[in-house]
Amino acid sequence: MGVFVYLPLVLPLTALPIARLAEQHLHPRRAARLLTTAAVILATCSLVCLGLLVVVGTAQLPGNPLPDGWSDAEVREAVPHDAFAGKASIVALVVVAAACGYTVHRHYRFRARAHRALAGLRGDGDVAVLPDDVPYAYALPGSPGRVMVSTAMLASLEPAERRALFAHERAHLAGRHHRLLLATRLAGCVNPLLWPLLGALVYSTERWADEEAARFTGDRRLTARAVGKAALVARPAPGGPAFASFAAAGPVPRRVAALLGPVPPDRGWPPALTPAGAAAFVAAAGTTVSALSALNAAVALFFVLEAATPL
Repeated sequence: MGVFVYLPLVLPLTALPIARLAEQHLHPRRAARLLTTAAVILATCSLVCLGLLVVVGTAQLPGNPLPDGWSDAEVREAVPHDAFAGKASIVALVVVAAACGYTVHRHYRFRARAHRALAGLRGDGDVAVLPDDVPYAYALPGSPGRVMVSTAMLASLEPAERRALFAHERAHLAGRHHRLLLATRLAGCVNPLLWPLLGALVYSTERWADEEAARFTGDRRLTARAVGKAALVARPAPGGPAFASFAAAGPVPRRVAALLGPVPPDRGWPPALTPAGAAAFVAAAGTTVSALSALNAAVALFFVLEAATPL
């Protein structure tokens, strides 16, 4: 196993530069998918290596059900730092499981409560209008997904601006942005070094929906004005996790400035001889090395423990 079992735990650091640059130099749709893919792969590799260390640590506990040969001195010598890292990883895995379980439970509990609250509400198709003096609007995923908007938010916008709002939230539902956000949030629970990717992803999904709203309305200035006005009055939706929202998420001044500029180029990969291109290469290299390191550690531990297992 050697150092390979520890590399995936720190290699998420290689994704931090692209998290800062992707939102500026990539189309928001490309940036969102790139950030989510990197986060999921890096988190999976971290979880695999944490699990390998848990096996090592469990083998050292008295009364464990594992074969006695797994705790022999020769096995401990082949697996460096097992006494400390192996046992510490057991605690870490429990914390990771609790954090992921809480995140998923909170996400789906709010979804269920919100869908139950839809009964009897007036709405137009996939739009549900909530009689509330708190202004907010967000996309509620489900079957079917709904656009949740309060009467206070509708009152603060003009009819054309409401169309931009509805197009924005429908873009969140069509792009399954809640899945990207949940996957990256879970990745952050697995490895805290991945949390910066969540902030970048939140901004990218909002920009993605902004661009779809601007394309639908055909007026980037109108969409920018709607985003700015909604941001001035918006409050977080009560009682729930951070679902994709028209004005509550992302640095609003930067979103407005981006909408007042030209449509971002929809290229698949930033040019190599640019900061964003270099950051994307570093992130890709780090993700590849993380995957290979996790595979190497798993294979190495398999052969070590197979040799130590009595026939």
